[in-house]
Amino acid sequence: MNSNAIGVRLNGNPYRVLVVDDSVFIAKQLSQILTSEGFEVVGTAADGTQGLDRYKEMHPNIDLVTMDITMPKMDGITALEKILEFDKNAVVLMVSALGKEDLIKKSIITGAKGFIVKPLDRAKVLERVSNALKIS
Repeated sequence: MNSNAIGVRLNGNPYRVLVVDDSVFIAKQLSQILTSEGFEVVGTAADGTQGLDRYKEMHPNIDLVTMDITMPKMDGITALEKILEFDKNAVVLMVSALGKEDLIKKSIITGAKGFIVKPLDRAKVLERVSNALKIS
């Protein structure tokens, strides 16, 4: 295990991430980027409803949620609101395609700690995750 990986705390424990995205491809890509840096992806969910349920099941053992904005059943902004109602200290990063600035702005106002733009760029993903978790 690479102890210099950004996903690993000083005490050697990984930061735990829940990936919520209706695209299996994006969820897999995000998971690979994160696990390659020592993060532990503790779960994935295909829509906001599932994401909220998983968050509640695993709380407080989740450090970060990546949340797609556009999903079936419950969209990411609604899921973000509900996760924050449940845990006001939740760290949620929104994931969105280019050109959705209004939705990104709304999610930041709602309480998201930042956003990742698709198509995913490894360096940007890691930078945004580090910023959200305040990893220096």
